[in-house]
Amino acid sequence: MQIFRRLGSVQFDPLAVAGRNHDLVLHARVAGYDPAWTDELLYGRRELFEAYNKALCLLPTSELPWYRVSWTQTVNSPRILAENRKVAKQVLERIRAEGPLSSVDFERGPTMDWWLGPSSVVRLVLESYAATGVLGLARRQGNRRYYDLTERLFPADLLAVKIPRREQLRHKMLSRFRAHGLPGIGGGEIWGGLGSAKPDPKRAGWPSRTELREQLVAEGEVIPVEVEGVPGTRFVLRDEVELLATPPDPPPSVSFLAPLDPFVWDRQLLLPLFGFEHVWEVYIPEHKRRWGYYVLTILFRDRIVGRIEPRIDRAGGRVQVLGLWWEDGFTPGRAKGFVDAMREALRAYLRFAQADRIEWAPHLSREKRLFLSRS
Repeated sequence: MQIFRRLGSVQFDPLAVAGRNHDLVLHARVAGYDPAWTDELLYGRRELFEAYNKALCLLPTSELPWYRVSWTQTVNSPRILAENRKVAKQVLERIRAEGPLSSVDFERGPTMDWWLGPSSVVRLVLESYAATGVLGLARRQGNRRYYDLTERLFPADLLAVKIPRREQLRHKMLSRFRAHGLPGIGGGEIWGGLGSAKPDPKRAGWPSRTELREQLVAEGEVIPVEVEGVPGTRFVLRDEVELLATPPDPPPSVSFLAPLDPFVWDRQLLLPLFGFEHVWEVYIPEHKRRWGYYVLTILFRDRIVGRIEPRIDRAGGRVQVLGLWWEDGFTPGRAKGFVDAMREALRAYLRFAQADRIEWAPHLSREKRLFLSRS
């Protein structure tokens, strides 16, 4: 829970070829991390819940009152519910009577064109009820979602807390500063869900991102700073200003960072600060990819040194390493402490994947010899 409080939220993504994004984020920061821990916090103890903060995220349940604003931000969901009143009524009545249900518990019925293709009306109704706060996620089985009434998932006293909209948006913005650490003014991926940079006449009463940021600066919550070699003004949390003056020594370890890890959110910072071009190629046609389908960033001490493409074969109890790319100027065998740190990172990843062996692609024979564990 300390990581969730520190980062504010952790982005969820269902792709699991190398581990789900939130599990990879936690694996990179918590020694011995087990994905079952988060599932228990989500669906057992209910100390975490899903809501939109930049994207679909896992957040501390104690902060739910500050994220109710996302239930009022959605535009499409009320329209879908209104256009499909009969189905919406039936879905809600059954869940109220029977408890948690998923889309497969209903007759498939008609479909609607949606972002990634046709989708059943029942599924869109369930998602719309969740987006507006009527339903919440009771559990997941794989990628199948089971929904229940929000009032059955969260304490009544928590749901009764009402926070003014501006304070909710201020809280959401502050969470982005916590997660990123050194954001600038731009970067749509960082500030998604916080409205436009300038006042929107169509949304009276909604502060702009600029207003919220200037409020946080005026309150002294975030401090403007200039970073040598990085264009534009950056911002740092008040409590972390001293870290810029006297940064701690980075640990001599290797971490594998997920494509949606907050460390790599900001491409405009990664390139000038680390000389690293972050590209997530999962939606790029295979013949156009420079690296791979689901590639993790390799962080060694305070330097980004490469990329790795692992694939977890759960049925076979193995991890396949399909690709490994080093940044220009980095030679793994010559970097002090790197080989041992990489071996430990690979062992930790095996435990995370609940696998018993690594299989290397044929073209990685040199890396296989270099990192073959001697423990």
